[in-house]
Amino acid sequence: MPDQLIFGMEVVLNGLMAGVLYALVALGFVLIYKASGIFNYAQGVMALFAAMTLVGMMEGRVPFSHLINAIFGTEIHHFGWHLPGLAAILLTMVVMVALAWIVNQLIFRHLVNQEPIILFMATIGLAYFLEGFGDMMWGSDIKKLDVGLPQGINLIIDETTFNIFGYGFFIDNLDLVATGVAALLVIALVIFAQYSKQGRAMRAVADDHQAALSVGISLNFIWVMVWSLAGFVALVAGIMWGTKSGVQFSLSLIALKALPVLMLGGFTSIPGAIVGGLIIGVGEKLFEFTVGPLVGGATENWFAYVLALLFLVFRPQGLFGEKIIERV
Repeated sequence: MPDQLIFGMEVVLNGLMAGVLYALVALGFVLIYKASGIFNYAQGVMALFAAMTLVGMMEGRVPFSHLINAIFGTEIHHFGWHLPGLAAILLTMVVMVALAWIVNQLIFRHLVNQEPIILFMATIGLAYFLEGFGDMMWGSDIKKLDVGLPQGINLIIDETTFNIFGYGFFIDNLDLVATGVAALLVIALVIFAQYSKQGRAMRAVADDHQAALSVGISLNFIWVMVWSLAGFVALVAGIMWGTKSGVQFSLSLIALKALPVLMLGGFTSIPGAIVGGLIIGVGEKLFEFTVGPLVGGATENWFAYVLALLFLVFRPQGLFGEKIIERV
């Protein structure tokens, strides 16, 4: 088998792994949009904030230590203890649920039935607030995140592909874990949305707030639940991305990579988020491999957006999104 073809197969596999990480972020967008019609610009920052909080919990950092030290002239940065990864994850989840409740109580319960642009602007404000609040709470230094997930080249895949093709495929164990986690998340969320009482209530709220209220559905409960779920998805995405590249403020920009994923898969489709992520991941890797050398490289920076633009022109609802027809 030609070396170029074998290398191309490895590029596709790595693209699939990258696409899974994009899809993890896109899932949070889909959850909130599906339940409330809100495009949550803050989803990427939520992943950053969750990852920063997790590192702070694990390392026993003192929240707001820079502010405390500046006011009182102290030099306190750590409590002197460390939390195990699982305990820190559970505590961080509690923080994200509390954040969901606060966001709903202070912002979105006052914006029921407002125009989508107003809700969108509210999430932009929330994103910048969370970014600044996370900086003040945990500091802006790059943090290493290690919750015990396997990392490094998977030797089994490397040896197996070497025996078959004479060329070992370099697949990161962390990417394999992310793939498994994403699959479990999608299955769980689809079952929840389609078959649970809360999932049906979530869809009813998305269709019509007033009609949902008239049949006794609590908007406050549904929105807190959905934002909590989105916070959990953000935590999972933050763990994967933070473990892979470190917890830093550029992590919030992964939300921009999720936008083309949403446009391809559809803003209301949970499976579509995964399919869109895989298409973007494989597409940008293959495009960089085949066309990149001809145009000087860096095609990964813009390929996804060009593909998303084509979808907006020819299929604006995405592959799995619902085509909405308004009667006049």
